[in-house]
Parts: sequence; structure tokens; C-alpha cells
Amino acid sequence: MILTPIDYSIILAYLAITVTIGFWFRNRASKNIDEYFVSGRNLPWWIAGTSMVATTFAADTPLAVTGLTIQHGLAGNWVWWSFALGGMITAFVYARLWRRAEVMTDVELVEMRYSGKPAASLRCIRAVYISLIVNPIIIGWVSSAMYKVLNETILYEVAATGFETALFGDAALSIRPWIIIFGTLVLVGIYGMLSGMWGVAVADAMQFVLAMAGCIGLAWIAVNHFGGAAELEAKVIENYGDGGTAAFHLIPDFSGDNAWLPVHIFLLLLLVQWWATWYPGAEPGGGGYVVQRMAACKNETHSLLATLWFQIAHYCLRPWPWLIVALAALAMYPELRLQEIADPNFDSGIGYPRVMRELSPPGLRGLLTVTFFAAFMSTLSTQMNWGASYLVRDVYQRFMCPDASDAQLTRASRYASLIVLIAGGVASVLMFGKSVDAGWQLLLALGAGTGAVFMLRWFWWRINAWSEISSMLGSLVFFLAIEPLSVAIGYGPLRPEEKMFGVAMLTILLWVVVTYITPADDPKTLDAFFQKVRPGGIFWGPVAERNPNVKVDRDLRLSILAALCATGVVYSILPGVGNVIFGHYQNALVCGLAALAFTVAVVMLVKKLTQTNST
Repeated sequence: MILTPIDYSIILAYLAITVTIGFWFRNRASKNIDEYFVSGRNLPWWIAGTSMVATTFAADTPLAVTGLTIQHGLAGNWVWWSFALGGMITAFVYARLWRRAEVMTDVELVEMRYSGKPAASLRCIRAVYISLIVNPIIIGWVSSAMYKVLNETILYEVAATGFETALFGDAALSIRPWIIIFGTLVLVGIYGMLSGMWGVAVADAMQFVLAMAGCIGLAWIAVNHFGGAAELEAKVIENYGDGGTAAFHLIPDFSGDNAWLPVHIFLLLLLVQWWATWYPGAEPGGGGYVVQRMAACKNETHSLLATLWFQIAHYCLRPWPWLIVALAALAMYPELRLQEIADPNFDSGIGYPRVMRELSPPGLRGLLTVTFFAAFMSTLSTQMNWGASYLVRDVYQRFMCPDASDAQLTRASRYASLIVLIAGGVASVLMFGKSVDAGWQLLLALGAGTGAVFMLRWFWWRINAWSEISSMLGSLVFFLAIEPLSVAIGYGPLRPEEKMFGVAMLTILLWVVVTYITPADDPKTLDAFFQKVRPGGIFWGPVAERNPNVKVDRDLRLSILAALCATGVVYSILPGVGNVIFGHYQNALVCGLAALAFTVAVVMLVKKLTQTNST
């Protein structure tokens, strides 16, 4: 994919704007760590929500979606669509609770909710685990994805210069993508370290708009390449015979074994995964950088609206431009699916950049290059800022230097950002060549069973620090043991979704038992949490009796109803848009009417909930 002067102009303009944003917010970020990590708790909902959705749009995401679609058809994307209900429950039930807690990081909640040395230890361990293990893993796999994009697009069949050959020898071509990637890491480090959360969030919003424009443009050209969406559909079916129609099913065929996605896997994704497993950006009950954005919002209403906008954009606005290109890859490169079936380690996600390379004209090439740089940089900047917040707030300020001044904390924040970025760079090299969707599946299975405790800790007084500790350790042990155990008893190797389910059930059983055999938390800690956060529900028992004057939430059922209706919006719009694209207008009308009904219900419920919050 050869870039022209107009393409280079687009890329340079984007980089210049990004750096300018970093310098623009430099002074504001230098005031204190509240400004550096949570924007002084003054972000409007639309910036906070767009920043969330930009972060989940990484360089790996289109590749992973393409890989899932090539392997399992459209229904394969239930790996991430299944989180919609959990995301909506986070928006309507948990967003305001997080905002009331006024934490800077989600692990800061640990010592607010639990008491004693177990809580302190859990806070420190989890902060280090997320900042220096989970964060670098995420940076590593998005860097690996960016390497593949660069190699399949702007660096494809580009000869090394004499200088590069003299410097790196035969490895010149393989080194070149790493030079670009590490140069991008440096650039992100400059603007992210300077500007803090304000710069990260504002840059995220700009990057998301550019990234969506590029993806929509490529999807449009991919459809036109075949002469229309119907012709694209026909080509896929032609490539795979009668089974090719299954590629377009959003719901698997329940009449028998489906070669694209078995029914029991679909049910595990839809009914279990969203509440049982922890995954960055889709944490049950909220967590990670989503909580960071909630904490940065102006108030509870802005927190709810930001999280709701994130879920709507994440599931309704973004998927189809990616899916169209994934289907185009199925039509243009049928060998990708055959290679995927033959070799589970093959990454069929490379179909996305191949479509880019083959179809994009000058101008769009530059915009698509910016699309992936924007997606890559928005994720890097968030992981850097988010990871640093744990090291500063939950390790340095809490355990090492509790009396640190604002200047010391701000300086430590920039050093911590650099540490996270360097750790991510090391992980990028170590994870080179790994499949993107394999990374997704790894974290989903590894966090299985912990999601339930993260959700219930807000509503059941008996859960304690040992509950969380046992869930974390249990999920790791069961993850390592379940595969050999399955083979030993003759069941055979497990699919990732089956492994997730087994680990989740065993982990939940473990932490529930641990909860009952370990002492309850100190009543003073429970009372303070109850008074500050005011959670509703019937499982606060003795705590509610000790605090009869606390006005807890009385609209929990209304919030859950709103979450269900909002999920209905997502699951109506997703097939509705697809039916419009492929000319199935009768089905599209049914989906549209359902989406309208659910939307009206959500608007009415949001209005009532926000009025209640204001009161």
C-alpha cells in the first residue's frame, strides 16, 4: 500500500494535532493528581463516554473481529457482544455508586469496602498486578496487532534502504515496524505524561472520530468492490457452499451442529460470560479505566450518561464497519478460513489489513493509517495513565509516601507513566506473533469467576477481602488445572468458552465457601461504606439496621429494568443495521420497531432516574 503526498499530509496533520493537545493541557495536569488522573472530576459525559469507547477501539480490535468472523461467522462476535447486558447494568446500577465512592482507582475501593491487613494487602497486590502485568499484556497484544497492520499495509513489499540494510542486515524489514511502533510509544509518552487525563480524554475523542471515519470509508469501498452488499453475501456463500449462509447468522442455527459456532458455546457466551468473568473494559459492575472515567465525571448523572453512551457506541455504532470488511475478507481470501481450521495458531485477523491494502485509494490510505494509529495511541495513552494511577494512588501514596505533596505526586505520576510504558514495550516484544483473539480468550478465561464477587460486593455485606483474594487465586489455579483434568478424565481438550465456564463455576464455589468461613469485616468500615455509597437492596441486613437514617437507593428494580431495555436497544439495532445493509428490509423493519420501543422506554427511565438522582 503505497502512500502518496496527500496520505502523508493527513498523517502529519493528525500527529501535530495530537501533540498540540498534550501541550495544551500540560499546566492543568501539573496542578495535582486529581487533575492528572481524573480531570479534576469535571469531565462532561460525552467526552468521558467517547474516551471509554475510543480506548476499547484499539489496533487489535478490527483484527480480532475479523478473526472471529472468519472462524465462526457473525455469531462469533458474541464473544464480546455478550457483555452488553453487563455493560448496561454497570451504566444504570453501578455508575452512580462508583461516582459516590469518589475513588480515583477501582482498587482504592478495596480499603473503603473491606477492613484490616487483608484489605491493605489486596489493594497493593491488585494494583501491581493490573498496572505491571495486565496493562503490559494489553499493550503487548495491541502492539503485536499494529505490527501486523504495518507489515500488511504501508510496509508491504517496501524495500529496505541501504542505510537500514547496513545497520540491521537481513533483519532490516522486520525491524522497521518496531521502529515505528516504539516511535509511537515515545510520542504517546510525551503527550500522555504531559497532559494527564484531560489530554488523554480529549485526544481519545478526536481519535475516535477519525478512526470511525476511516473504518466506514473502507467498509463502503469493500461493498462497492463486489457491486453491492447482496453480491458480497452471494460471494461468501459461493465460497463455502450451503454452509456459507451460516456466516451471516447472528444467532447460530439451532437445528443441529453448526460448523461456524456450536449452540452450547453461544449459550455460554450469552448467559454466563457477562457476569462471571472479569475483562478490562467489560468488568462486571465496572472497573479499570471505565471507573476512572466515571470518577472523572462532573456528577452522578454525567457518570450514568457517559457509561450509557459508551455502551451504545461500543455495540451499536462501531461493529458493522468492521464486520463488513471481515465479510469482504471471507469473500476475497477464502484460504484464510481454511488455514484457521487447519492451524489454530494461525491469525486470520490479517484479512482486515489485506483488504485495506488491496482496496483503499490514495487519501483513504492516509486516513486508514491514521485510523490505526489513532486506535493504537488512544489505547496506549489510557493504559499508561490508568496503570500509573494504581502505582501512584494505591502503592506510592498509600504505602510509601502518604504525606507526599501535590508536586511530589505529580512528579511520581509522570515517572509511573513512563514505567508502565516501558513495561508495555517489553511485553510487546515478548508477545510478538501471538494471535489477538487468543489474547482476548486468555484474559476472559483467567478472570473467570471473579466477576460475580465484584458485582455482589456492593450489595451483600458479608463479602470480605478474603472473598476477592480467594476468587483471584482460585481462578488462576483452576485455569491452569482444568485443561489437564479434562484430558485426564477423557473429555478431551476444552474450547476457551468451556474452559471459562468450568473455571467460573469452580471459582464461585470457592469464594462463597471462603466468605462464610472467614470473619466478617469490621462494622465501622461497613457502616462508613454504607453511609457514603448508600447502596440499595435487601442484603445489607445488620448494617442497614445500624444506620436507619441512611437514604439508600430505592430504584434498584427501575435501574435493572432500564438496563434490560437498553440491552434490548443494542440487540435490536445490531441485526437491524445488518438487515438494512444486506437488503432484508422486512426483518429490518421488525428490528427497527423493537429498537424504537426499547429506546422510548430507556429515555423515559433515564429521565426518571436522573430526576431521582438530582433530588
